[in-house]
Amino acid sequence: MRILTEREIVVASHNEGKLREFADLMAPFGFKAKSAKEYDLPEPDETGTTFEENALIKAFASAKATGLPALSDDSGLVVDALGGQPGVYTANWAEKPDGTRDFGMAMQRTEVALHEVGATEPEDRKGRFVAVICVAWPDGHAEYFRGEAEGTLVWPPRGEKGFGYDPVFMPDGHDMTFGEMTAEQKHGWKPGQADALSHRARAFQKFARAMLGSA
Repeated sequence: MRILTEREIVVASHNEGKLREFADLMAPFGFKAKSAKEYDLPEPDETGTTFEENALIKAFASAKATGLPALSDDSGLVVDALGGQPGVYTANWAEKPDGTRDFGMAMQRTEVALHEVGATEPEDRKGRFVAVICVAWPDGHAEYFRGEAEGTLVWPPRGEKGFGYDPVFMPDGHDMTFGEMTAEQKHGWKPGQADALSHRARAFQKFARAMLGSA
């Protein structure tokens, strides 16, 4: 495994919600981080069919363009009753004809799909959020870290915190959705403290332990 020795890194995302979450997670480590959006980099086409492939596409594009290591994640909601959908196409389910994204519409679409397959009871509405972090260097080397958070899809949406599908996802062992949790509650982890809760925080925890020597 290649260790990240630099503290200057590009966060290869234009998603404001993801950028806020990564800022929270990276703050304790003294990173000098700028986003792909701040570098005015175009968003590459995510043509992969796995979270790993799409994370690499984004991270390597930013690393190659800036000459710096770049960190990206690809994440999504995997619903058992829907055969793993929306999966890597989670953001696509929110796309409108004008190119903008409406996650209220995406959550409604997911709920309709669950009803179409008869998944109305909590035990039939299981799924997980998945996040894969990729750290890529300009020479093409990459490392991957995967995090998953198991839970149940609820309806109607609850809470206005977080972003994306957070208001309909209640993680196992909790009675609040991600949309009702503060950032600190959702992540559930800081260096030297308890294990992470959210998928992104769990992936980042693996990244921190492996590459930064942090518990």
